[in-house]
Amino acid sequence: MSGISRRNVLKVGSSILAGAIISNNILNNKAYAKEKSDVYFTNDLSGEGLKKVYSYINQNISGKIAIKVHTGEPKAPNIIPRNWVKSLTDTLKDATIVECNVYYGSPRQNTESHYKLLKENGWTFCKTDIMDSKGDIYLPVKNGKHFKEVAFGKSITDYDSMVVLTHFKGHGMGGFGGSLKNISVGCASGKTGKKQLHTPVGGSKWGFTGERFMENMVEAGSAITDYFGKKIVYINVLRNMSIDCDCVGVGADEPTIKDMGILASTDILAIDQASVDMIYALPDKDKKDMVNRIESRQGLHQLVYMEKMGMGNRQYKLINV
Repeated sequence: MSGISRRNVLKVGSSILAGAIISNNILNNKAYAKEKSDVYFTNDLSGEGLKKVYSYINQNISGKIAIKVHTGEPKAPNIIPRNWVKSLTDTLKDATIVECNVYYGSPRQNTESHYKLLKENGWTFCKTDIMDSKGDIYLPVKNGKHFKEVAFGKSITDYDSMVVLTHFKGHGMGGFGGSLKNISVGCASGKTGKKQLHTPVGGSKWGFTGERFMENMVEAGSAITDYFGKKIVYINVLRNMSIDCDCVGVGADEPTIKDMGILASTDILAIDQASVDMIYALPDKDKKDMVNRIESRQGLHQLVYMEKMGMGNRQYKLINV
């Protein structure tokens, strides 16, 4: 197992944005944090908008940069447009789009067909790296209830910084897929790490659901945030938000919720909290499908357990840029 030392993780807060319209499931009885985390927002859904919000959070991003983005199944209908991502990567000196192989049946399940699909889906403007193509590396989980370590794609340690570029949407198991899901399941190795997160010993392939699955994702995500410390940032794109993950590909339900904008932060909990709050602030008729997907899977527990694991601050300041 790897002896990699962990880096400093973000300090925690323990409350949500005052006055936000949210589910009662999110509320807790802990004292409010004194400081709010900054979350930047633009309604400019474009490559320029993406670059704009990134400019507010990139101060510690340097060296060899991993861009963790969901590159999609064949003919993926809802993923972040490639030309937007190109606009961002063109401004970076040494950026690589990183992925890992998947656990379910897909061309993305093995390295050879995964690289072929990357080309077919248009990810040809930037270097790409399937991080578990050369095996696994174990990163420690500090104070984990379920894991002491989780297996990730081995080449994750080749990078000095990570930009977590996430298409925020619903998710069949997680309720919603935000920055947490992108770094936890998304960076876990296909053969080992994803199996850790999904499969109970002696259980069915998709055995873990509900709060336990949320906690598994959080513990895996904490290993990534600890590893990169201050050299990891998060962008959530709230556009084409199906209740299904991009892993479903062309079979995903049509989005029934409006496009909203792009959020960016150095705080993973704050950005996922803000994204959820924006959904819950919509009129009932507009948000009902997404809220049902989130709550039917106990997805809000991601936020509760991220706070418990000290991954960030649920109290944030939304800054329009």
